[in-house]
Amino acid sequence: YLLAKTIAKLTDEQAQELDKLLDTNPEDSKVQDFIKDAKEELKRADHLSYVSLKYTRTVDIIKHIIERFINFIDILFEAILTMEQEENKIPDIPAAPAARANLIKKQFHDDSFLVGMANFYLKLRLINRASFERDQEFRRHVKMTAHLDSEEKIEINIDIITDYFKKMKEFMEYVEQKFEQT
Repeated sequence: YLLAKTIAKLTDEQAQELDKLLDTNPEDSKVQDFIKDAKEELKRADHLSYVSLKYTRTVDIIKHIIERFINFIDILFEAILTMEQEENKIPDIPAAPAARANLIKKQFHDDSFLVGMANFYLKLRLINRASFERDQEFRRHVKMTAHLDSEEKIEINIDIITDYFKKMKEFMEYVEQKFEQT
């Protein structure tokens, strides 16, 4: 943009127009950046799950893993919604994470996998904000019991975290396939 403006002494509008012509698909690189960021977040969660949790066995590590999962899903939701916006299927992307998840559910109501991930994401956010108890820390069966507002208790241990991690990998593969199709 600046180079085109400087060389040709164009107005701002003309330089921006030229920049758009030279960049064949500006949104594509943005989506790829989201996917790259999501993969990095998944790597961090992988390390927390298979190294940190294995050796420390604390509820704090379980909480950190849940936060990484939330960040991972949020990044991929943003990538999906960016693609939808690029295709003019939605006018704008909500700033609030819960609103993005609800838009995913609305926009892809016929896609049971994405709707399920949106519901899972909202559940993880509830678990992350809930009060919790620690049980059997520093042992193989370390467990975090989250107390949700609705008097519901959710227990999370190493085996459940491992299942959640597998779900995250499936979601990554799903999103990559979805972008290959477009």
